[in-house]
Amino acid sequence: MSNLLIEYQYFGSINYINTLFHFSNIEFEVYESFQKMSFRNRMVLAGSNGLVTLSVPLEKGRDQKQPIQDVRISYSLPWQQQHWRTIESCYNRSPFYEFYRDGLERIFSSRPVYLLDLNRDIQQWLWRVLKVPAGFSETSSYQTQIPENSFDARNRWMPKNFQSDDASIRYRQVFEDRIGFQPNLSILDLLFCMGPSAHSLLKGNVLSI
Repeated sequence: MSNLLIEYQYFGSINYINTLFHFSNIEFEVYESFQKMSFRNRMVLAGSNGLVTLSVPLEKGRDQKQPIQDVRISYSLPWQQQHWRTIESCYNRSPFYEFYRDGLERIFSSRPVYLLDLNRDIQQWLWRVLKVPAGFSETSSYQTQIPENSFDARNRWMPKNFQSDDASIRYRQVFEDRIGFQPNLSILDLLFCMGPSAHSLLKGNVLSI
């Protein structure tokens, strides 16, 4: 199969990003309904005391039933500053934090209205820094019939099961000596710990999906 259908995620998990390396064409679903309890508006990092979940707050809350294109980000609380401080606290001693800091600060200082726009911006940044070899596009309607040469990975990795994969990439993590190795965290964990070599790790690791 050469084509992958998948959702946008908020700094997607390592296995989610890993999958993008093994298809020649990536199609992002932009006509779905918002899915609560997903990585569309959350990511998981590793802190000194365990896993840390960061969520982008949404207008009307997470239980809304509307097209993903209409989901608005809430700025009633300073969530961007909170996310950035948490990232800094978790990774300011990692080998490659400074290497990616400026690009991430730009993302966290912007104020997109829609969640989809935020995730698009993040994905484009990741595409550049990771040098993802695939081409990408977006759906023109909701995909219910999947062509034979395509694989549907929408909702493949969710917060309820994201650490259940056996083929996760192993690497040295910041707090591994305290909390043990934590598989399939946000791609930020791999980038901060491994830097540019993340590309070869993702390219060389083939997941069974």
